[in-house]
Amino acid sequence: MKNIYILNGPNLNLLGKRQPEIYGSETLDDVEKSCSQACGDNFEIKLLQSNHEGQLIDWIQEARDTTAGIIINPGAFTHTSI
Repeated sequence: MKNIYILNGPNLNLLGKRQPEIYGSETLDDVEKSCSQACGDNFEIKLLQSNHEGQLIDWIQEARDTTAGIIINPGAFTHTSI
């Protein structure tokens, strides 16, 4: 079965908990379930989250030889990187 990495950046571990009136009540677990349902039997997903830029880069490089693709929601990296 083909794998897809779904990578989530900083603060996305707080989905559903941090300011739900702005960001909604859906958690990262909910996102994983939705992605699995959307993929059906065609792909197996590996959903990962890190608050550390280097970890995300390591996962991107790891996925290079083992996955059909990567989906990334970079979170706070869209406007800042340290």
